[in-house]
Amino acid sequence: MSFESTLPLGAPELMRVSAFKRYLDDLAQLDDADPQQLPPSLLQDLRRFEEHGRHTELLEVLAASMRHLRNVVVHMQDGERVLPLTLFPRQRLAHCPLPLPELLQLRLQALQVLHVEPAVLRPPGDPQRGLVKALHLYHPLPLLSWELSMRGAREQLLPEIAGYAAYRASAVLDLRPLPIPPLLRNCVRRLQRETTNLRGLSEWPGMDRALASRLLNALYLQAGLIVSRSHPAADTDGWF
Repeated sequence: MSFESTLPLGAPELMRVSAFKRYLDDLAQLDDADPQQLPPSLLQDLRRFEEHGRHTELLEVLAASMRHLRNVVVHMQDGERVLPLTLFPRQRLAHCPLPLPELLQLRLQALQVLHVEPAVLRPPGDPQRGLVKALHLYHPLPLLSWELSMRGAREQLLPEIAGYAAYRASAVLDLRPLPIPPLLRNCVRRLQRETTNLRGLSEWPGMDRALASRLLNALYLQAGLIVSRSHPAADTDGWF
């Protein structure tokens, strides 16, 4: 099946959103559709967001993939085109048809999840070499997860770290490879010395609730956040 390209010469061939939605509709009507299902635990994890009447966010899919250590491909809507993003949490890599600078220049807050399924591509070094694509299109997952946390659509804590909790940054967390502005870098250093809740963090100089939530999400996805439910500083993330 071929699809008309609407991209400039030299850009990767990406499917139009309208064609992809027709493909999903046709797939849903087949009796033997989708033979490769997501693992039940991961599927249940993703479906819990839809139960509240909203679409799953990209950061939620990323967090679920990392938590379950499952390779998945996320089909995202970027304007009128569909952009596939394959996640390899064990290798801490992601594959995208766009070079990393171009990917990070997208309006990350506008990307919408259309479909999630098991990954077909393989990471570098996999025995199935035919399913390993151009190496320059494999990008560091820690950098991508940081950018999605700080610039993506989500301004609330991920469910895994929300609720009655206090937070501290791991003392061995190394953020040198990440593009962190001085304000946030100072906050992380302070978090490595102090334990606080979301309300307290949002009141630090230069912070507010949304930025504090983004920072905590980013640290969690870097495996650098210590969450305590019993610390004296633990407090609900509800605001009144």
